[in-house]
Amino acid sequence: MRILLTGCAGQLGRELKRSLAGLGEVIACDRQEFDFADPDALRNAVRDAAPTVIVNAAAHTAVDKAEAEPELAMAINAVAPGILAEEARRMGALLIHYSTDYVFDGTKPAPYTEDDSPAPLSAYGRSKRQGELAIAATGARHLIFRTSWVYGLHGTNFMKTMLRLGRRSCETGDELRVVGDQIGAPTWSRHLADVTALVLSRKDVPNGLYHLAAAGETSWHGYAEAIFAEAQRVGLMDKVPVVRRIASADFPLPAARPANSRLDCSRFRHDFDLALPDWRTGLIDCLADARF
Repeated sequence: MRILLTGCAGQLGRELKRSLAGLGEVIACDRQEFDFADPDALRNAVRDAAPTVIVNAAAHTAVDKAEAEPELAMAINAVAPGILAEEARRMGALLIHYSTDYVFDGTKPAPYTEDDSPAPLSAYGRSKRQGELAIAATGARHLIFRTSWVYGLHGTNFMKTMLRLGRRSCETGDELRVVGDQIGAPTWSRHLADVTALVLSRKDVPNGLYHLAAAGETSWHGYAEAIFAEAQRVGLMDKVPVVRRIASADFPLPAARPANSRLDCSRFRHDFDLALPDWRTGLIDCLADARF
């Protein structure tokens, strides 16, 4: 198996590079090698690599920044994945791509299934939805994994931000204000990468769109409190800050977020006989790694 991995320097890409290593030759590329905003350069780079599998972990993930640069977000999150899919079809390769819970508007009272109609609230969500459609339109063999609230020890994410702000808050005595009316499942990038590798190790890989996120649910406020409690338990923090629950309206941001980001992953569990652990397990394992 010859695997082309894009976005290898990101929080998911770094974990994929490790998880995919045992499956064959991994050609790991980042923005220096692959310019996702240049369609011709992207096509040529894929053709030079000649992979049997493309795993696309590259994305414009700055949700608020995308509101100010929607064209760039669309180029990276929609146009480029479509090109990868076109090239995958041309060479008979499989494309694995990651999408997001932010393709939904969050108004459904229950977890979203793959059959629910997307209605993104933000430029980021719209670009990711267009990426899904662009891939499917090519007819390439593909797997699209919609996931949620991804975090890890690398890159920029909520967990790392909370640890930084929490330590500062403990020093200053200031309380932290964290949104408590948005619900989802924090998903550790390593668990996502490991399950991707398990899927690729199968003889027969299905085609299509799947929801793939950690089990369980929490709010950003609940997630923050869990981060601090676990960080103190493993010795990453001497004490925990005061965390006050606030409403989304009290913390306005450029990009609107869905109030309900819960994803129903039963289709993935049924078709692959696999599932990600509860989000608390991922957090415990991730912060255990952070001690070293």
